[in-house]
Amino acid sequence: MWAQALDLLDRADKMHRQFFQPVRQLKGRPGWAPPVDIFETERELLVVVALPGVAAADVHVAFDGTMLRVAAERPLPLAARGAIRRLEIPHGRFERRIDLSGVEVDFVQQEIANGCLFLLFGKRGVQGV
Repeated sequence: MWAQALDLLDRADKMHRQFFQPVRQLKGRPGWAPPVDIFETERELLVVVALPGVAAADVHVAFDGTMLRVAAERPLPLAARGAIRRLEIPHGRFERRIDLSGVEVDFVQQEIANGCLFLLFGKRGVQGV
């Protein structure tokens, strides 16, 4: 049982690292892809995007009915003026596309709190939405 638990932790760690791997963006600019969680209830869909260090005013969200697009840029901290000894926290421009097809939703609310972007969608055709 202990070996299974360690294996599960190892796989979770690899998945976490995968989300923060640099990706190639348009025009050859490096970027990164923030991790996303999606929660669904009878009435709502909640999309949570981890955006540590990204200002709310810098986040651009677009939704066309099926595809959700979140874009922004996470700058290097001001303290990073000298030689960089280690750089593990992603920075630079990103654009994350999330396919929400298969469920009919309308955008309801956007909020940034505790380093996360919360996007709430109401399901169409459900009473009380």
